[in-house]
Amino acid sequence: MVEENNAINRSGFILPQLPQELRSGATQVEAGKDFKSLLMKSINEVNQLQNEADQATVNLATGETDNVAEVFTAVKKAELAFQTLMQIRNKLMDAYDEIKQMRV
Repeated sequence: MVEENNAINRSGFILPQLPQELRSGATQVEAGKDFKSLLMKSINEVNQLQNEADQATVNLATGETDNVAEVFTAVKKAELAFQTLMQIRNKLMDAYDEIKQMRV
């Protein structure tokens, strides 16, 4: 007996599997799961990380903290998050440019 959701076919190759939501035929987007809200959430998280890094730098400069490693980690974390967000923006702009250049 072969199960309907078996990921391996008879030849032994692993078949791609869709997420359960798509296999069940669900087509409606849940609240907060659309692309705009995901992008806005990411932007807000990057902004929060940058604010935390700025505050940690100010705390180090004013002598409120002497943990340099913590400040360095906060700054690097914010920097990496910002660079990742910029790469996502660049990829989105590339995709938009490609769509713009399509002949209809």
